[in-house]
Amino acid sequence: MVEATAWRYRTGAPWRDVPERFGNWNTIYKNFNRWSEQGVWARVLEKTQSLTHQRGELDWVASIDSTIVRVHQHGATLKRDTGGSVELQEVRGRAS
Repeated sequence: MVEATAWRYRTGAPWRDVPERFGNWNTIYKNFNRWSEQGVWARVLEKTQSLTHQRGELDWVASIDSTIVRVHQHGATLKRDTGGSVELQEVRGRAS
């Protein structure tokens, strides 16, 4: 189940497309979902991070590639309050 879950998230495929070599996709999904609800995945992550941090092998630097960040379809047309006709960007304490 763990390998099937890793495959599913690595590929981004739907649960129904999990290869048969991992078992029945519906059983895998139900077990994944049950573990999620019970907090098993969170505990696995916490333990893995703790052990890796103790060995000095954990790098907490995170990077987000903006090419994959998208606005939800209902949020794309919302008006924003910009505080005026021009938005000012702060640069080291002064407006530019």
